[in-house]
Amino acid sequence: MSDSSRASDDWLNLSDHDLLAQCRVEHFRVSGPGGQHRNKTDSAVRLTHQPSGVVGYAAERRSQHQNRLIALQRLRRSMALEQRAPVSLDAYHPPTALQRILPRSIRTDISARQRIGPRHRDFWNGAALLLDLFDASNASSADTAARIGCSGNQLVKLLASESHLWAAANQIRERHGLSPLRQ
Repeated sequence: MSDSSRASDDWLNLSDHDLLAQCRVEHFRVSGPGGQHRNKTDSAVRLTHQPSGVVGYAAERRSQHQNRLIALQRLRRSMALEQRAPVSLDAYHPPTALQRILPRSIRTDISARQRIGPRHRDFWNGAALLLDLFDASNASSADTAARIGCSGNQLVKLLASESHLWAAANQIRERHGLSPLRQ
């Protein structure tokens, strides 16, 4: 399976409307802080992506609309972190989505304006590709770093830039029988 045919990439590239159309949407009440209003409305949102079974959940806002947007963001993040696709390491060249999340100090085909960080919606597309490469490289930070043209230290800093990405990388290392990465 090539990077372009990967199902989760297709799902990650969908608009919010189209991704939401593939989800079972559940609204319900939750208890906790928020005053009387929170207890009177079904503002919590759980999205279950039906093709993959991945779930996104949000309940911290009083607004169902705001919770739906947060749940969509979390669904995209979960899809990127949980679903791995095989990567061919022969003549590997980082796809554009991966290059966009690499630090500025790494020379790529991407300009500084095109680079994105963890708060950008498309960050998780690149993060998924990075984790796929990391998994295909048997969770070796040195091998992964060499394939994307950076040092092992730069790779570790990139993985550490987002706590969920860091945890996913360490889960991959654990599956490969390796000790966790250190910052």
